Amino acid sequence: MILNIWKKIKNSPNIILLNVFCLLTIGLFCLYSISIIQEESSSQAFYKQLLFLGPAILLMIFSTVLSKRFIHKNIYLLYGISLILVSLPFYGSKIAGTYRWIDYGFPFLFQPSEIAKWVIVITLARFLSDNNLQVKNFISNLAPFAIALIPTFIVLNQPDLGTAFIMMLPVIPMLYWVGANPFHLFLIVAPFLSILTAFNVIVFTAWIIFIGIIVFFYRTKLWNKVVIFFLNVFLGLIFPLIWNLLRPYQKNRILSSINPELDPLGAGYQIIQSKTALGSGGFFGKGLGQGTQTQLKFLPVQESDFIVSVIGEELGFLVIIFMLFLFASLLIKMVSLAFHASDRFSSLIIIGITTIFLGHIFVNCSMTAGLIPVKGLPLPFISYGGSFLLSSFMMIGFILNFGRTKP
Repeated sequence: MILNIWKKIKNSPNIILLNVFCLLTIGLFCLYSISIIQEESSSQAFYKQLLFLGPAILLMIFSTVLSKRFIHKNIYLLYGISLILVSLPFYGSKIAGTYRWIDYGFPFLFQPSEIAKWVIVITLARFLSDNNLQVKNFISNLAPFAIALIPTFIVLNQPDLGTAFIMMLPVIPMLYWVGANPFHLFLIVAPFLSILTAFNVIVFTAWIIFIGIIVFFYRTKLWNKVVIFFLNVFLGLIFPLIWNLLRPYQKNRILSSINPELDPLGAGYQIIQSKTALGSGGFFGKGLGQGTQTQLKFLPVQESDFIVSVIGEELGFLVIIFMLFLFASLLIKMVSLAFHASDRFSSLIIIGITTIFLGHIFVNCSMTAGLIPVKGLPLPFISYGGSFLLSSFMMIGFILNFGRTKP
């Protein structure tokens, strides 16, 4: 009987809401713990999150019941509006050294790029489904990238590299979903990987050999093979020159992620404190409100970027495992809904939104563990952030809306 009940719950879209509620609960517990002895500006994070929770749930309900036809019809207009919104912060003053937020004079700020994330996904979904796009040739892959690149370029200049990465991330999975040639997608991604692997001679050499093997066995003209291969070699070799054009703080962030001890009081400080907090909690944690790194404020940006470290220190590694299980269950259910969606437009939206959540989870957790450079990307439903919480609940509403099997 219990097994049958579990099967019904697992197969129901309501499992998504259950996962979201559990993740939200973990986040609220941690935010409350952080607020115990924090200064006034930080202690408000818990109460602000509660304040945003009501509107977030209302937005989720709204996006759940909103007509699919209405969304499909007006998404291009909304895409244009989103371009205007992500440009508005440039006309205000810098906040934390960037132009990411709009200050209306209220106790909270608004980050329009959070809206742009799911707007890009729905815009791409309409473009790819309306045209019944045949993405069998390389050129046909470029238009979807252009749709995502326009707002991404604006956000990149704010600057906000993390959000820009998330904006571009859904394009390849969505193209693959509609039948794009994997080799063509590989050609688009390969130049970026060639640049990244240029950090290490051995890794770059292995990558170039891998490209050579792929290109050699793929059936295309010899001239195309030569151009593809040597273009990637050129990009990898020229990267040291591009590296010298980066600003010192950008270099420090990348280097400190590889070896934080190089700058323990500067760019590497966040990563060192994060690792210390994660390692000191053990399996069961020190107890809510008992974390030394958290309560003594050694851990920076603990209510958002490094909240996983708070979970590890105070609630323990077992809770982190449970959290990752909830995320995995959430993502798997989303993909399942995409497979059973009633039409291509719906399935593409679900795949795109799933990729956004996956990107946030991967980047935030990897950053916390010191595996990648520090990026200001919050953890869905757990980290503090009003704009992101509102956007996340809206995306969950879209998942429930477009995940219905009946038109």
